[in-house]
Amino acid sequence: MNRTLLFCLLVLLSASTVLAQAPQRTQPPPLVSPQVGSDNRVTFRFRAPNAKEVLLAREGAQPAAMLKDEEGVWSITTDPLEPDFYGYSFVADGVHLIDPSNHLMKPNLLGPQSVVHVPGPPSLPWEVNDVPHGVIDHHFYHSAIVGDNRDYYVYTPPGYAPNGQESYPTLYLLHGFSDDASAWTAVGYANVILDNLIAQGKVKPMIVVMPLGYGAPEIVSAGVASFRDPSLRQRNYQRFREALINEVLPQVEASYRVMKDRNSRAIAGLSMGGAESLLTGLNTLNDFAWIGAFSSGGLPDDFQTDFPGLDSTVNAQLRLLWIACGTDDHLIEINRKFRDWLKSKGIQHTDIETPGVHSWMVWRRNLATFAPLLFR
Repeated sequence: MNRTLLFCLLVLLSASTVLAQAPQRTQPPPLVSPQVGSDNRVTFRFRAPNAKEVLLAREGAQPAAMLKDEEGVWSITTDPLEPDFYGYSFVADGVHLIDPSNHLMKPNLLGPQSVVHVPGPPSLPWEVNDVPHGVIDHHFYHSAIVGDNRDYYVYTPPGYAPNGQESYPTLYLLHGFSDDASAWTAVGYANVILDNLIAQGKVKPMIVVMPLGYGAPEIVSAGVASFRDPSLRQRNYQRFREALINEVLPQVEASYRVMKDRNSRAIAGLSMGGAESLLTGLNTLNDFAWIGAFSSGGLPDDFQTDFPGLDSTVNAQLRLLWIACGTDDHLIEINRKFRDWLKSKGIQHTDIETPGVHSWMVWRRNLATFAPLLFR
């Protein structure tokens, strides 16, 4: 054996001996978070030994301080929660973080969150039950109007057959600001709600189209402050309407077995999507007869300018104008102001106020109440 090879072997032997004698760092045990108790209390845990402060930011609640134990694990247990899905994040020294122990996610372009499911009885419309399920299709296309590549989702109800004889009414369902086109299925569980209500005979089987809601995508990068820019806000709403009417709607009606008259089309949305449903629906009554708005946000104050010529004569065209908002929502006043303006114009509409803030817990319930009213 030559000297070089012998030297290398001795070096390797020495290194392995040192490594074997070095103390091994033990990995901390995995955390269970979130942990839902039988009493619907939820415990959240987050390992951050060097953090000075950690808060739990939970959907529908004020941020709450968590307590740290001797192992550097922060935790908090809530009061009993109503059965639902709750988005949440941890705020460690001012930085929002998802829960690394939880794979359930709430997608969002500006603030993705983790999700905890507090299960409830089968009677809740968003609980998955042993009923026939519809199908969700995901479509992609290039928008010549907006100038980008975008997507939309389509829910077809149980029993839908592309080559069948039956045609269906269509609901165009719009997401809110900072959401993407998947929001109503990934977060709102609209497909589950429709499956359950159709199985119960409460909802007429329908096709639901969920498009991307940005006519000016640059509005997202500036955050909610972008709605203070009147020209950007107007461009966003105007181009969205044009893309929906001239691009998405024709594609859907060419690809699916849908009825193509205005009485078989509805449009509804939440927050920004609520404003878009009003601005689109009330200004294109030749296309839509059913309109729903949930916690509408970003509505311009000058209603007369944005709804020109709207008066009591539209009552003959409107099958339903349904406007809802949570009583603790920061947008309740602008929604009340808009409803008062409609009343001053003699325009028939349904006012809905329910407990709740600006959250998906309100909007899931809005959809479950609104959908049974359609196409009757």
